[in-house]
Amino acid sequence: MVSENDLLRHRAHADAIIERAGSQLAELLRELATGIDPFPEFPGSFFSYGIEVEPLSGDTERGCVVLGEDGELYELQVGSEVDQLDTDDPATGRSEMRLPLEDLDPAAHLHYAYKAVEAALAHMESGSP
Repeated sequence: MVSENDLLRHRAHADAIIERAGSQLAELLRELATGIDPFPEFPGSFFSYGIEVEPLSGDTERGCVVLGEDGELYELQVGSEVDQLDTDDPATGRSEMRLPLEDLDPAAHLHYAYKAVEAALAHMESGSP
């Protein structure tokens, strides 16, 4: 039978493994992002740069997740300010914000970081400018 102390020790060990992997993936993302030049504009955006990252299954609270040119992960929020719309220039009422993903639990962060590595590598392999 496993004692409660053993269970806590195993859980702490698992958490440490996840944190270490997340830290290493974050470092790799920064390295990959600095190697992408020019960094791509996000498709359909006017002002934002980013590479789309595959979402975590069941994550319905979050919008589009992107890898930024600094190697960090962001939620890209796009909207429009109706009272700011100028019919001559549709960009005047456009709102694009990249919000840092700071509220992720370690396992979700690991997923997004790994998927961001895959997306960055796919972008680099495609030879896209």
